[in-house]
Amino acid sequence: MPYAFIRRHGTPKTEGYYILHEGYLGVFGDQGLKEDSYKNLEEKKEIRFKATNGWLGFTDKYWAATLLPDTKANLNAAYSANAAANPKSYQTDYLLDAQTIAPGASGAADFRLFAGAKEVQTIDAYDKALGLNRFELMIDWGWFYFITKPMFKAIDFFYHLVGNFGLAILIVTILVKLLFFPLASKSYASMAKMKAVQPEMAAIRERYGDDKMKQQQALMELYKKEKINPLAGCLPIVVQIPVFFSLYKVLFVTIEMRHAPFYGWIKDLSAPDPTNLFNLFGLIPIDPTTLPMFGHFLHLGVWPIIMGITMFAQMKLNPAPPDPTQKLIFDWMPLIFTFMLAGFSAGLVIYWAWNNTLSVAQQSYIMRKNGAKVELIDNIKALFVKKKSAET
Repeated sequence: MPYAFIRRHGTPKTEGYYILHEGYLGVFGDQGLKEDSYKNLEEKKEIRFKATNGWLGFTDKYWAATLLPDTKANLNAAYSANAAANPKSYQTDYLLDAQTIAPGASGAADFRLFAGAKEVQTIDAYDKALGLNRFELMIDWGWFYFITKPMFKAIDFFYHLVGNFGLAILIVTILVKLLFFPLASKSYASMAKMKAVQPEMAAIRERYGDDKMKQQQALMELYKKEKINPLAGCLPIVVQIPVFFSLYKVLFVTIEMRHAPFYGWIKDLSAPDPTNLFNLFGLIPIDPTTLPMFGHFLHLGVWPIIMGITMFAQMKLNPAPPDPTQKLIFDWMPLIFTFMLAGFSAGLVIYWAWNNTLSVAQQSYIMRKNGAKVELIDNIKALFVKKKSAET
């Protein structure tokens, strides 16, 4: 009975991220993808599978070792762990049907093993050449697989044209903006209309004073009459969320992005911007991120700051929400996102900054086209004038 196994001695070190699976991995015929953790197998001891057209093994962030039996073979496979051993051991194995060999005859069993880096081109080539069952899933493309893998393919295509993954991300961002252009145009046109009726909105708020219910009813009637969507400003951001998450996955899980440089101080697009405002970008020989309790919040590089500025500019293009609470949220959002994204991959922050810049240009064009004045500079000046007035 042909038998094969992979065994790991000692508990492997894992990244521990929710969006990344590390551990047992396999596809078993119609049962599909089966993932499990080292900790879970220590408790369960063993999980068995019976299937045809399957493969199984272990996966790390960038590396994997998997058994690839004949796609027509009937597998009696298992994930198992021996937590009592010293060191602990973890195993994936399979047993095939027994072979009957006549006297004087011979038999053969073929075994295939993949062990190495999870390069997309290599994985896809094995998948196609050997007719494997979704071997591409060895790379954790995530829930948005239908966006994430095409995103990587597009970035990789342009990388081979321009020779820089950072430039490839910028090009793909432009293509994404073009793809969502019709949707964004409707959104920005609605915002332009809202800007045009600002005097009427101010009159409604003045007319009804503290009567919030009547004020909201009058505003909703105005929106309906002018065909305005008050949430239009959020739409361009909302539609970008799946794209944003997919790019995050690409930067995080693909070995091709590991140590991929951009320009200047960005030597690794998959790592955070190494510069830091809180040590004056290296002029002070300290690492603020090592400080207890608050260190995690003291990482703010050049590209996150650029991203925050571009997001602030985009927000200031939009008319102020009538609700004071909403206005406060929108005013603070750029600063909050700046600190939130500071620890993310530099490639992701560069994408977001470039996307914001394109959005400002696109929105300005559409506003002019709809007869609305672009008051970006005026809105920024007004912010500081109000602050100065409040101080005096």
